Amino acid sequence: MGAESLRWGTGPAWPNAAASRFVDAAGLRWHLQRLGAAGAPPLLLLHGTGASTHSWRGLLPLLAARFDTLALDLPGHAYTATPGPAGLGLPGMASEIGELLRELGFAPAVIVGHSAGAAIAAQMALAGHARPRALVGLNAALLPLHGLAGQLFSPLAKLLALNPLVPRLFAWRAADPRVLQRLLDGTGSSLDGEGRALYRRLVADPAHVAGALGMMANWDLDTLARALPRLAVPLHLLVGGADRTVPPAQAAQVQALLPGTRVVVLEGLGHLAHEEQPARVADEISRIAGAD
Repeated sequence: MGAESLRWGTGPAWPNAAASRFVDAAGLRWHLQRLGAAGAPPLLLLHGTGASTHSWRGLLPLLAARFDTLALDLPGHAYTATPGPAGLGLPGMASEIGELLRELGFAPAVIVGHSAGAAIAAQMALAGHARPRALVGLNAALLPLHGLAGQLFSPLAKLLALNPLVPRLFAWRAADPRVLQRLLDGTGSSLDGEGRALYRRLVADPAHVAGALGMMANWDLDTLARALPRLAVPLHLLVGGADRTVPPAQAAQVQALLPGTRVVVLEGLGHLAHEEQPARVADEISRIAGAD
């Protein structure tokens, strides 16, 4: 299977497509999904690197029963346009999403961020791009990697992102079901056939791959880690006990920086916990939102 481009309206139906719309803001064309009752507490969902709105396919309808829920494809991911390099960094993404929210007139009371999406949520709160009453980090990637991986990851991502052939080559290789399965196994999560097929569609798209690589190349968690003690919004961490991507022990490190942080361990779930057991995660989010 060769590299393929994502085009809206082609191929199998996108999850929750009836809730999708496209909006222009911050110089980008965004794909977003909004579901829930008008007047309900507004809740924003931010996915992680390399994912998209598809990752909330089971969670979004469940949260919509209680919240006015908004999910979006991050810049450079899936059906949202790609900005310049600065727009793929943490401050840039936080600012762009802030502009999108202002365009929509959407002021989230709760922001749920998965993995790198939690870092964006924290940056938005720190920079005043949003003023939620609670942040929920789902297997949150808030702290820098350490050791050899930390030294090589960003420089390697920068090198790969600069080569226009790399995204197409990666997309071609990752479209092999065996390669994709190894990538998914590295999360500690077990997905159903639909979940695997959706990730296959994403990684087969060179533009999506380029956006994910560009995001990794421009990411800076050292600066965020230094700023975390200034976070004034209550932070709640839902931690998959079987997460192989973000070590569960990192939650204790975040607590050391931000002592008021609350941690709930989801035993048996991996990095993609919200895709494995969306009802369980929805219940935890609802408890958190009701507690603040």
